[in-house]
Amino acid sequence: MIATAAAPANGATGGVVAGGEPASSPTATPAPVTPAAPSVPHAPITARSSRLTYTGPVYEKTASGEIVPYVTPEPIGQVSSATGGSSVAGVVTNIKPLLLVPGSRARYVKGLAAAPMAAPAGVQEIIWAANEIIGLPYIFGGGHGSFESPGYDCSGTVSFALHGAALLKAPEDSSEFETYGSRGIGRWVTIFANPGHAYADVAGLRLDTSAADDPSNQQGPRWRPLRRANAGYVRRHPVGY
Repeated sequence: MIATAAAPANGATGGVVAGGEPASSPTATPAPVTPAAPSVPHAPITARSSRLTYTGPVYEKTASGEIVPYVTPEPIGQVSSATGGSSVAGVVTNIKPLLLVPGSRARYVKGLAAAPMAAPAGVQEIIWAANEIIGLPYIFGGGHGSFESPGYDCSGTVSFALHGAALLKAPEDSSEFETYGSRGIGRWVTIFANPGHAYADVAGLRLDTSAADDPSNQQGPRWRPLRRANAGYVRRHPVGY
């Protein structure tokens, strides 16, 4: 009979010695585990449909910061039901409500945009600022001499919204937006710009003065359906968004 030698202990991997006793090795302190941050998908920048219908719950942030269910006031004047068009139905005063909806997508609520609750505060502020000028007329150069204007052009509209979130100190024209912020598609906000036009997709809604791809065919600052394609534009986004 040939005797066989016991298998050597593998200290590096915690093997066993003959007889099944565990090999002695220094006790290692496990490295702390840092949980991965939840992944937030990029907001869409295109859509096959121009439908903006939303029937879910809508909330309002009050002046005291409380989140309460939104109750639509009695409308004043004629209400436009066209997709993308806005007579800011149900808004009795010039102070627009700070609308909120659950989730990570902005929603179209009677001409205004309701900001997603899951969005950063800056994104919500962009949406609420833009709501202040929705329905005003298109004026070439509007919003460039000053952020305050009786009407706005395309880049003036985008400038006003970004300024509302302290992301722009002075209005920019469409050519300047070609180099604004960071390159590419943003997680929440994407600006599309070329020498002749600029608009922004914010959390799944399009802020634009052009009625392109919008069945309402109304001009001026409005929330509109996403376009089917965004060819011919440089894509930029605010840093961090």
